[in-house]
Amino acid sequence: MAPVWVNYVENGLINPLDRGVAYGDGVFATMRTASADMLAEVLFLAEHIARVQQSCERLGIEWHASNQLLQQLNQLAQQYPQHCIKLLLTRGVGGRGYQAPLSANVTEVLSVHPIPEHYLDWQQTGISLASSPIFLGRQPLLAGIKHLNRLEQVLIKSQPLSSHHQDWLVFDCDGNVIESSIANIFIVKNDQVFTPAITHAGVSGVMREVMIDSLLGHDIAVMATQLTIGDIQTADHIFITNSLFGIIDVAAIDDFQFSRWTQTSRFRHVLSVNLSS
Repeated sequence: MAPVWVNYVENGLINPLDRGVAYGDGVFATMRTASADMLAEVLFLAEHIARVQQSCERLGIEWHASNQLLQQLNQLAQQYPQHCIKLLLTRGVGGRGYQAPLSANVTEVLSVHPIPEHYLDWQQTGISLASSPIFLGRQPLLAGIKHLNRLEQVLIKSQPLSSHHQDWLVFDCDGNVIESSIANIFIVKNDQVFTPAITHAGVSGVMREVMIDSLLGHDIAVMATQLTIGDIQTADHIFITNSLFGIIDVAAIDDFQFSRWTQTSRFRHVLSVNLSS
């Protein structure tokens, strides 16, 4: 069983009337710990906390990261290097109806998990994607937020993948490319980088934002825009990003093949997101 703390109580319990349980009323972040030179840390911790803060503000949940939370995150990084830490926040207990209480008594849940072993193989060899038959709904008020309502992703992952594919490429209901089921996606064409604009559907991951900033910082043009399957099919290179595996090349989508981008390994090194065995 994964180590879990609920409001700093190890193996604590969540109230059955918690709005996160009842309505998915909350947000979460998935962070990676890493160690270098005998020091351990949560990678991109400030960016994760900032995104959680912004997501809470968009949902009208009053929350700020306490010193106690930050201390525990740093302690867990020391105790569990090369692991995943999940931070989950709910609005707390709020009765039976949809109407949120005037003030939130936020529930904070921390859990620690191993990083999937196959992520190292994916970094080394790349992966193949298949187009998902299940589409994301369009809701600009929730687009970008890593909220607790993940039923679309549950349905997507419930579909069986062939042995030749490792994940799904996901579209919205208007046919726009949004993401993979677990990561943000980037395409490279004519030395320019493009990524879907997360304005009506999908999650804007911390690693996506870090990658965009790093590309721009290295004078590589990048644009967040509407992308279609036609853009995918004519791309020179494709890669995906998330906070646990960093950056991974996409070798194929459906029947279309792509060469690995020569810059992928460089940016993994620049951002210190290489996995090790």
